[in-house]
Amino acid sequence: VQLQASGGGLVQPGGSLRLSCAASGRTFSNVPVGWFRQAPGKEREFVAHIRSSGGSAYYADSVKGRFSISRDSAENTVYLQMNSLKPEDTAVYYCATAVRRGVYSYTRPDEYDYWGQGTLVTVSS
Repeated sequence: VQLQASGGGLVQPGGSLRLSCAASGRTFSNVPVGWFRQAPGKEREFVAHIRSSGGSAYYADSVKGRFSISRDSAENTVYLQMNSLKPEDTAVYYCATAVRRGVYSYTRPDEYDYWGQGTLVTVSS
């Protein structure tokens, strides 16, 4: 499985960006997909995930109400729509997917098997 994250860039506070995570090598429609971010000097942190069954989504408290994760099965792509961006959202954003079976929260990096290369989001005036 190869993941390609894109869509990052420089945006002013209050602005919006949409990140994309495109998969190749397998279908994205039946696996969980998560977004994480890592700011300089900080650990990688969970942002959001979308489940394989039913497509239910879960968000970190810091982004709830501002970010939205969605899946386009036809395009084999998962999106992260980010609105009302704040300077503290500045980070490299990574998408990841898990193919292992089991009961997981999908909020920890070690629960994922494949990672994209990351895309930089900078929120600054």
